[in-house]
Amino acid sequence: MSDILFYPTDGSQEGSLASLKTLLAHLKHPFHSKDSVGIKLHWGERDNHSYLPPVYAREIVHWLQNHGAKPFIFDTTVLYSGGRRTGKDSIETAASHGYTEEYLGCPIVIADGMDGRDVIDIPAELNHFETVQVASIIEKTNGFVIFSHFKAHLASGFGGAIKNMAMGFASRAQKQRMHADVRPSLNKNKCTKCGLCIEVCPTGAAQVGDDEYPIYNLDECIGCAQCIGLCPEMALKITWGTNKEPFQEKLIETASAIWQYLKDKTVLVNALLNITSECDCLPGKPEFIAKDMGFVGGYHPVVLDDESLEIIGKEPFIKAHPKIPWQRQFDYAREIGFFADE
Repeated sequence: MSDILFYPTDGSQEGSLASLKTLLAHLKHPFHSKDSVGIKLHWGERDNHSYLPPVYAREIVHWLQNHGAKPFIFDTTVLYSGGRRTGKDSIETAASHGYTEEYLGCPIVIADGMDGRDVIDIPAELNHFETVQVASIIEKTNGFVIFSHFKAHLASGFGGAIKNMAMGFASRAQKQRMHADVRPSLNKNKCTKCGLCIEVCPTGAAQVGDDEYPIYNLDECIGCAQCIGLCPEMALKITWGTNKEPFQEKLIETASAIWQYLKDKTVLVNALLNITSECDCLPGKPEFIAKDMGFVGGYHPVVLDDESLEIIGKEPFIKAHPKIPWQRQFDYAREIGFFADE
């Protein structure tokens, strides 16, 4: 299903809400009465000012409830420090931005668990990844709404449905794998010798050293990034390698693997509002690069993001991050048969 629905806004919140209501009324959906339906969104990092206000998420909640479904809002924990590193911090950040159960009328869930360890591996069998690791919620939920704030992004050029799925469902380890192929490097000043890295290492490459600090056999290390992703003190080096084509390809591979689980039970909505030069993961007030356009809905993430770029225009994204080869996402999606499942 490659149909695209677009309903423009007059730029006011009332006009935008009317746009979303109209889109939802015309959106075909696979949900049934009493289905558990997860709404994947991003409620913004601590001190970020460009995130979408929760009024739009609440409208989607009401739409699902009117169809007899049982919705919940969810996101996953992240690699970096800030207001979403742990489940507890993320829930508090969500509440500070108005995303509360009382306001939304549905539960708010940390999909990979409060400690980031409620994850599973699913098949990918592609060039970069044989498997990808994602929140286990992917196999526990009857349906999904991928609700994405479309804007520019410092690593992927733009962030919409593709990135919301790929990073938003991914475990911390998978997030690290997408950013770089790495091996652990320990900062002893931060390490508390808790032993978690040794516990989660799948190959036994992490061991207790003579001084009780962990040591890593890099010949045995497979670069899965579990230790880096789960270290509670962030004592293991996080390597970010974002400005090259492999990141775009890994993003697409992760999204493609996830889509194989979701495609028959998912609809997608992109909000073309608050279109800024940076993502909602960063604190502060990034500049606006385009006017509010409205809402776009559809049934395939690559098609939806491609159409969103056409509606807004590609030039603002090229100007915001001129060295990011984001066009590779669409080319690579075609190469692996992910562009509308060609």
